[in-house]
Amino acid sequence: MLQQTHRLLWLFFLVFLAGCTAIAVHKFDQDYGPEQTQQRMVELETPDGEYYFHNVKPILDNRCVVCHGCYDAPCQLKLSSPEGIDRGLSKDLVYASRLVDAEPSRLFEDYQTTQQWREKGFVPVLNERSQSAQVNLEAGLVYRMLQLKQKNPLGDEKILTGDYDFSLSRSQYCPSIEEYGDFSKQHPSWGMPYGLQGLSDEEFGTMEHWLANGAKMAALKPLTDAEQKMINIWEKFLNQDSNKHQLMSRYVYEHLFLQHLYFNDEPHGRFFTIVRSKTPPGEKVDRISTRRPYDEPGVKRVYYRLISEKATILDKTHIPYRMDEARISRWKALFIEPNFNVAQLPGYAKDTTGNPFITFRDIPPNIRSEFLLDDAQLFIMGFIKGSVCRGEVALNSIEDRFWVYFVTPSELNDKKVSDFLAKQSNNLRMPGESKSALSAFTWREYAKMQKHYFDAKSEIIEKLALEDRISLNSIWDGNGKNENAALTVLRHFDNATVVKGLVGKPPKTAWVIDYPLFERIHYLLVAGFDPFGNIGHQFMTRLYMDFLRMEGEFNFVAFLPAEERYKEMGYWYRGADDIIQRYIKEMPERAAAPTSVVYKTTDYKKELFQQLDKRLEPVLSDQYELGLQGISDEDKSALQQLADLKGKHIALLPDVVFIRMTDEKGKEFFYSLIHNRGYANVTSLLDESKNRLPDEDTLTIVPGFIGAYPNVFWDITSADVDALRGQIASMETEPDYEKLLDNYGVRRTSKQFWALSDRFHEAYKAMSPLEAGLFDYNRLENR
Repeated sequence: MLQQTHRLLWLFFLVFLAGCTAIAVHKFDQDYGPEQTQQRMVELETPDGEYYFHNVKPILDNRCVVCHGCYDAPCQLKLSSPEGIDRGLSKDLVYASRLVDAEPSRLFEDYQTTQQWREKGFVPVLNERSQSAQVNLEAGLVYRMLQLKQKNPLGDEKILTGDYDFSLSRSQYCPSIEEYGDFSKQHPSWGMPYGLQGLSDEEFGTMEHWLANGAKMAALKPLTDAEQKMINIWEKFLNQDSNKHQLMSRYVYEHLFLQHLYFNDEPHGRFFTIVRSKTPPGEKVDRISTRRPYDEPGVKRVYYRLISEKATILDKTHIPYRMDEARISRWKALFIEPNFNVAQLPGYAKDTTGNPFITFRDIPPNIRSEFLLDDAQLFIMGFIKGSVCRGEVALNSIEDRFWVYFVTPSELNDKKVSDFLAKQSNNLRMPGESKSALSAFTWREYAKMQKHYFDAKSEIIEKLALEDRISLNSIWDGNGKNENAALTVLRHFDNATVVKGLVGKPPKTAWVIDYPLFERIHYLLVAGFDPFGNIGHQFMTRLYMDFLRMEGEFNFVAFLPAEERYKEMGYWYRGADDIIQRYIKEMPERAAAPTSVVYKTTDYKKELFQQLDKRLEPVLSDQYELGLQGISDEDKSALQQLADLKGKHIALLPDVVFIRMTDEKGKEFFYSLIHNRGYANVTSLLDESKNRLPDEDTLTIVPGFIGAYPNVFWDITSADVDALRGQIASMETEPDYEKLLDNYGVRRTSKQFWALSDRFHEAYKAMSPLEAGLFDYNRLENR
């Protein structure tokens, strides 16, 4: 009876709310006229276009897009482009535990006009009623939310209290303009920017003027002659008629569809995206939008076209990939000139299209491997910076810091390997091959498929062992010049960063990635991952990632003496479920051969790292080494001692800290402090906290910026570092951390926050003009 009463009350509330909204809409219609989408785009050379680009866009980017840019932007309000601003907001969540797939709502892709987005349920944040200065402000949600912050600025409190909620799982309130009145009364402190200092008077005046005058926005500059020439060259190359060219282009597209392509090193140049089109080069692009890049296109012939990237570049989704004439020459040498035959193009059958070992069987595996290794960092970056703006699905299955090595492609230079992978396609099946629905597969069934694959692979391994090829020569050395040969992955809770080089001290774990593993990582977490998929798809993706991680780790320990392999992995999987322990224990018996690596000590892992370091020394990037930025030896020593802190005292630190350090001469240096959390194992699907080992926490400090989602800013002098280190080393309670921020932190509530934010962005662009993008502030702490 009580449950029925609750249902009736909830139903009454929904009916009441709908009625109130309907009344508000009617009143707005009476006062301001009916809603109708507006034409806001103007040419850049016009006064309105110049005003938008030079005055308004910098404010939008640096004060708004830093929270409203990715899939998980609050209310799906993406302010990073005119199209996103005009589209408005939605009450639907992208990241949610849903039983049925959601309809995708990808800007620029799923719908092309504002009216189409209205029909999908997006509501405007700009005035779409009668166009006058007064109505543009009174009936425009952007203005009203900015005005709300101006009327209710942050107080003097360091840590925000009241009804603020900064958790990622917080309920989202996405009022339309008709609902704004009630919203502002219930949450007067929730003006924009939310939980941050408001705009300056000058910034607010600029936005007010722009909004009052109809919020006109400028389109991109026309393509330059040089850009159009490069597009023509690339589209001609990618759309030749031979089967070989068509298969190459499909393979390239399925691996580059998320990358931001560029033609030269001009720091303010334009980025492009590769898309599938129904129309050939020379005609207007008619984009083929499917849930995944390998889904049935619905046309007889697919054309691969390049379109301009319209949105502001965000660090969390930015993967810059150079497309110049040298790249064309490289791809010709890889895909076109070698003597292999493509008798028939593969189709898009549902049971095979997501399996690259079948689709691209005719391209020799060593060629596919070389393509991936040429830019390994960018492809590994794909599963971190792609559509997964909240990456718990995959990232709670990896350690907080580990090193990555690769198997040399020469090990795959054999048609038998291609045939082997195709024959093993069933055992290499991934969740993304099927529709996003609850699957009947279980951990045991995936384990069984992996065992079958390892059993078959063991025959090849035994053959290589007899040829004395299971040695460090199996590790790709970057051909003596490619810095992608060694990478470091650093996880920051639900996001991560991958950089070139071996950053920090030797980690607890490492991966060795061979071609089949590399390809499966991409097709599981990039090509095959659907952010709009249901909970079954997300669960199965996470489940399968366990096997990919263990395979990469086992490939590494295979270089240790046989008797040390299980001992080492046993340490990495302390406390794991019995089924996982048994699975790991069986691996050396199935798929490993005696290593030919010679050891002189009994500290095998340390010595293996040292030998790998020596082998890769010519290509190891030193970009993230302390001391190469012109700091004094004393400052370098102090920073290194800070990085050497470990254990439970640093457990209170957040995942990512951006630091500005000013030396005694007034020169600025910028650093990232990364908190690497210790875990007994990373196999928990639902509650990783039960595996936490704070005593094993470590820190990594690097010059520059690592991490798209900073949690807090520190502003220090070089003279502060020793005292800062001492204060961290003695931290035990949350009040201790609060005192640390009192001394060195710039909290989200600080009046200096935006000035330091701007300085960080300026420094990032100066250090890495091609790689830099706006940071995201949805993970800023309130402590």
